[in-house]
Amino acid sequence: MVVRGRVTIKHVAEQTGVSTQTVSRVINGRPDVAAETRQRVLEAIEQLGYQPNALARSLIRRRSHTLGVVTAGLTYIGPAYTLNGITDQAEAMGYSLLLKVLPSFESDEVAPILDELLARQVDGVIWAVAEVGNNHAWMDERLPALPVPIIFLTMHPQSEVNVVAVDNYIGGRMATEHLLQQGYRRIGHIAGPLAWWESRQRMAGWRDALTEAGISVYDSHWAEGDWSPKSGEEAIQCLLEKYPDMDAAFIANDQMAFGVLSAAYRRGLQIPGELAIVGFDGIPEAAYLWPPLTTVHQDLYALGRTAVQHVVAMIEASQRADQEIQTADVIWLKPQLIVRESSLAANHLDNAAGRVDQVSSVVHAPRPRSV
Repeated sequence: MVVRGRVTIKHVAEQTGVSTQTVSRVINGRPDVAAETRQRVLEAIEQLGYQPNALARSLIRRRSHTLGVVTAGLTYIGPAYTLNGITDQAEAMGYSLLLKVLPSFESDEVAPILDELLARQVDGVIWAVAEVGNNHAWMDERLPALPVPIIFLTMHPQSEVNVVAVDNYIGGRMATEHLLQQGYRRIGHIAGPLAWWESRQRMAGWRDALTEAGISVYDSHWAEGDWSPKSGEEAIQCLLEKYPDMDAAFIANDQMAFGVLSAAYRRGLQIPGELAIVGFDGIPEAAYLWPPLTTVHQDLYALGRTAVQHVVAMIEASQRADQEIQTADVIWLKPQLIVRESSLAANHLDNAAGRVDQVSSVVHAPRPRSV
């Protein structure tokens, strides 16, 4: 095998016909590799001239009982709630945290952060950032050789990674199916930034629910916001111009829904009489608007706690020679639909408000859907 450029762990895996995880275990001195396989990997490393990361090798391995946490956007409600869950669960399990805050969700400065966390000898990493940056190449290059478990709180279909995530697709369906059950048929959508996987999943749930109900979906039926109330206000103005007979809308987060309600008030639109609204997030303030906002609640505090439980389980498994570390494991947290006045048809207003339609639960899945 002739390799042009720098030899990577993937080249060693291809040469020997094993997974990158197996190569990583050989490099890291793990005992759970057959002798014959170990020898083939070592020979391939020598033949190809592969040089494993010396820092990674040196860390194998004493426990520090410290988790590295990478996050961004702590001024937003979601990341802050998630970090609270991570902090509380880590403390309960006897772990301290080393927190790194990216300057933005789209930051590409990921490799230096991983190197710093490894240098500080963390036992595992929780990547609590909605986007992994515009440059995804580091995932294929760096992740297989990491000497510690890493778990992501968003899905990345292009890479085999461990994930704990809210099932945004199901949440989008819940919102739309609720509006359909109320008798609405011309249901628009205000999406979050479509660069975000979460936004695309919520939109896919909306689209599929309508399609399965026999309702055609066109580009004029949706608009894109940026999660802020102002963008919701602007997007609903645009959407009402493109889709003037729209009778309901699923808004991809509660804060944009706040902007929608403000714009509707100024236009003299009756909510829900002329336009029914469902948001997404379930933030506490949604109950105190007028009318109170129907919303899909995602338990981001539970998301943080579950991430810690999962990464600690992976850490403990890595210490046992007879335990295979599971890769590409996906844990879905199901959301809840909280029904309030903003989405109810007139004949339902008196008796349905305040109902919770779906109890949150945790579901394991081998691989997720992707959009």
